[in-house]
Amino acid sequence: MDFNDGFSIITGETGAGKSILLGGLSLILGKRADLNSLKDSSQKCIIEAVFNISSYNLKTLYKDEDFDYEAQTIIRREILPSGKSRAFVNDSPVNLNSLQLLGERLIDIHSQHQTLQLTSNTFQFQVIDALANNEDELQNYKKELKSYKNLQKELEDLLDFKTQAIKEHDYNSYLLNELIEANLVQGELETLEEEYETLNNIEGIQEKLAEGYQLLNEDEFGILSKLTALKNGLQKLSGFSSKYEDVFNRANSSLIEMDDLFNEINELQDGLDADPNRLEIVDTKLKMIHNLMQKHVSADISELITIKSQLEEKVAITENLDDTIQKKQDEIASKESHLNSISKDIHKKRNVVIPELKQQLETILISLGIPNAQFKIETLYSDAFFTNGKDVLSFLFSANKGGSFNELKKAASGGELSRIMLAIKSVLAKYIQMPTIMFDEIDTGVSGEISNKMGDIMLEMSKTMQVFSITHLPQIAAKGHSHFKVYKEDINEVTQTNLIKLNHDERIVEIAQMLGGVEMSTSAIAHAKELLN
Repeated sequence: MDFNDGFSIITGETGAGKSILLGGLSLILGKRADLNSLKDSSQKCIIEAVFNISSYNLKTLYKDEDFDYEAQTIIRREILPSGKSRAFVNDSPVNLNSLQLLGERLIDIHSQHQTLQLTSNTFQFQVIDALANNEDELQNYKKELKSYKNLQKELEDLLDFKTQAIKEHDYNSYLLNELIEANLVQGELETLEEEYETLNNIEGIQEKLAEGYQLLNEDEFGILSKLTALKNGLQKLSGFSSKYEDVFNRANSSLIEMDDLFNEINELQDGLDADPNRLEIVDTKLKMIHNLMQKHVSADISELITIKSQLEEKVAITENLDDTIQKKQDEIASKESHLNSISKDIHKKRNVVIPELKQQLETILISLGIPNAQFKIETLYSDAFFTNGKDVLSFLFSANKGGSFNELKKAASGGELSRIMLAIKSVLAKYIQMPTIMFDEIDTGVSGEISNKMGDIMLEMSKTMQVFSITHLPQIAAKGHSHFKVYKEDINEVTQTNLIKLNHDERIVEIAQMLGGVEMSTSAIAHAKELLN
């Protein structure tokens, strides 16, 4: 089906199948699928709808939900015989939660039994804020409130950290001082261990060095003495042949090497002194290092130095924590001041439009047969930050003269709530771009005069939005820009439900039947023509 802009009427006898249209739309809007609603559950069912969303300001929602934005948006639901269903926006698969978010912005199905939204404080605020043009202020407020709550969480984490850090601070400081006093140097452990081994075994080392000195430098039998004699003997042969010269050179090299070794042993002996005090110092330092390595479960000094840096950071953070906390508290105070400023602007703008909203609603409801309708709408500026400002809203209603004011759900009957919702939606349509609205028999039990006024309100709303009315009242049906009829027929012993668009003459017949039944009188036809004109 193709539906027009403006005001569309849907009529049909009770049981003709108008619920099929609503059921299909509900699936498009993200309602969970039920195989029981399908005519033939053995076949795949496809429901598809096309929406022109160019004026709906939905680009942000499409981006947040990762939809492909197109001004002509196609939504499709597929229900498989297995009971599973799939949803698509512009041929991209989406989940039902995302589809519901989009659906809320596209179609508003409203029946006499769906007035719970009206009693919601959130919805009541939305109505007031639409009139007050608070959209920019509320977006700014919500952004600042999110930042404010993040700062509060950061402060809370800091205070928790401080409580724990104070407990650990003394211990961390003690551990850090131990490592500072140790005066650790990279590679120091190996050097100290080598020095300790030398000092601890000095007598044996001295004895072996002395033996080496003696073997090299004994007057007659020392290695140097023997090598010198060998070199001198071979030197005399070196002139006879290159072979002897080579042997001489090797003997000479050995003598040079042994002489160098002798000098080094001599230096080692000169530099080697027993020093019990130094041995004790080295031993103490080694024990301290090994104790620290064991305490901190580290493999070497480099790990201890890393641990020292970490402890320095922890101690410094704890010691500077009060400054950090104060800075965070200052940030929160500044953010709170800004939030208060925005909240006051929102509060003032709400209070300016409340008398106007009250007057408009009461005027509309008087025309809809509630002559003593009165609203008492007040905002109390509180200390708390709510999701939409600091106001506590009191939205009270009285339907009877001299009656007490009470909450809508307690003060209004079902029929009255339905008319109040119509009044509110008609007011909203003047201030914001609303989704397509479908009124599902909200005129049930309403007199002809009031239904005529209901039709006027819907017609006025349709100047700025697409409006549907499923109705049994000819006074409303005659006001539509277009008229669709739902009817059933049996084809090959199978009942089918059809929806057709009526031309002008067909509308006359349909409205005449709504006025006088199937057996149309001449007066019913004349009345139908009069209503249409």
